[in-house]
Amino acid sequence: MIGKKGVIVPLAMLPVGKNAIIVNVVGGEGIRRRLTELGLSRGAAIRVIKNDIGPLIIALGESRMVLGFGMAQKIMVEEI
Repeated sequence: MIGKKGVIVPLAMLPVGKNAIIVNVVGGEGIRRRLTELGLSRGAAIRVIKNDIGPLIIALGESRMVLGFGMAQKIMVEEI
């Protein structure tokens, strides 16, 4: 899928060091609510800190978060 500035991919596919904007969360109301509570909602700017075997570490502002691979697959982002 192509967004306004580039290709939209699951967060889990983004390499280390890349910055992105969240464009959508694929999932039910529960997962969307939980991610919104964490600040991971549409329009949030994030950066990938770690993405190899196992969970991802992302930066959201000055905060760092750990997300499981399955959860990261549901967060659609556009690289900036």
